[in-house]
This record gives sequence, structure tokens and C-alpha cells, in this order.
Amino acid sequence: MKSDAASSHPGANPASDILELDLSDLRAALAAGWRDFRTAPLYGLAFASVYVAAGWLITWALLAKGQVWWTIIAGAGFPILGPFIACGFYEVSRRLEAGERLSLTGVAGVIFRQKDRQIPSMAAVVVVFFLFWNFLGHMIFAVFLGHATMTNISTSLAVFQTVEGMMMLAVGTLVGAGFAGTLFALTVVSLPYLLDREVDFISAMITSFAVVTTNPGPMLIWAALIAGLLFAGMALGFLGLFVVLPVLGHASWHLYRRALAFEA
Repeated sequence: MKSDAASSHPGANPASDILELDLSDLRAALAAGWRDFRTAPLYGLAFASVYVAAGWLITWALLAKGQVWWTIIAGAGFPILGPFIACGFYEVSRRLEAGERLSLTGVAGVIFRQKDRQIPSMAAVVVVFFLFWNFLGHMIFAVFLGHATMTNISTSLAVFQTVEGMMMLAVGTLVGAGFAGTLFALTVVSLPYLLDREVDFISAMITSFAVVTTNPGPMLIWAALIAGLLFAGMALGFLGLFVVLPVLGHASWHLYRRALAFEA
């Protein structure tokens, strides 16, 4: 078990060592995330509201209007905006950890300045994953259900109860899990790393992947926790995300601080 590192000072020095994590680090990161959210709840609620609003938009598009194309528009915004919004959680936690004063203009300014650093490149990576998965998802649908009688999947689930439908769901789930796992490994540490230090996004992704491969057990549990908590938050009409997202966002910062060691 390790204590959180001392206050970070953004600089060019890369991580000097990748540390080993255990379950106590995950518990401590979650506890610190909850503490940061209780300390500065308005920031967490403001950042989370973007995701909640998008969730409501997607639900409205599917259930009320039956217009699937709205979900594509809403979903496409997350790969671009997601990394910047995540930086809001990280910056709040960084300031609290360093004992710096919190201000809306200060935090917003840091987020805005990321456009001139490496975060846009990370957003581009996420966009590529999103677009490729979107293409692959359509291809999987076509392979298994391309010759099936078309139905409105927003009003009828009969197509998924066929053998082809169940095979499509199984293959799609496995492929999607592979995409999600790879993206998780590339971003779980790299995003807070890029906010904290002057490092290129390729090095940050390599470091993030190395953290996951060095700590496969704890990081697999961390990924499962994220997936489970996000599902629970969405199951409550997306209202649970007002708590889940800030806690996970702040906790991700503290897990990053426990995963990497820097020279003084």
C-alpha cells in the first residue's frame, strides 16, 4: 500500500518508474475520489451534467422519436469532448492535492489550454476507435442479420431472439470488450499524465499500457469497477452519473499518482 505522492509540479520529466498496485490502492483512490467530490461538488456536478444530458438525448431519440441518427450525433461528441471534460476532474483533484485555490475560471482555463497541448491528439485516438468500432459494428450486424427481415429494433426485440441475433450479440460483445479493454489500457493513465506533465501522447499511451500490463489484476478489477458503476449510474435514468462520474474522475487522478513515480 502506498500513500498518494506529493503535490505534482507540471514539468518535462517523464515517469521514472511504474509502481505496483494492489487492492488497497484501488480502495484508497476511490476514497480520495469521494473526498474530492464532497470537497468540490459543484465542479463534479457541472462536468457530469454534460454526460447526463447526452444520455437523456440518446434515450429521447430512441424511445420518443425512434431516430437512431440522433444517437450517432450524440455519441460522436464524446470521443472529442470526453478527454477535455475528464481533465476538469483531474485539475480539481490536482489543485486540492497541491493545496491550490479552486476557482471556476482557473479550472476552466486549464481545460481550455489543453487544446494547445497533447489532449487533442488523445481525442483523435479515441475518435479513431469510435469510428472503427462503429464501422465494425455495422459489419457484424450485416454478417449475421444482413439477410433477415428488417424490423424496428426500438419497438421489437424479436430479431435478437433468433440464432443469428444471439450470435451477433455474442460476437459483438466480445469484439466490443476487446476495443473497450484496449482503449482503457491506452487512456486510464495517459489522460491524467498528459494534464500533469509535458509529455507526448504516444509516450503517455505507452506508459499507460505498461501500467496495465504491470498490474493486470488490479487494473482488470478497476476496469470492472468502472463498468459496473457506470452501468448502475445509467440504470437510474442517468441520474446516478451525477455522483459516479465525479467520483471515478477524481479517483482516476489519484490512481495515476499511485501508479507512476517521478524524480524530484
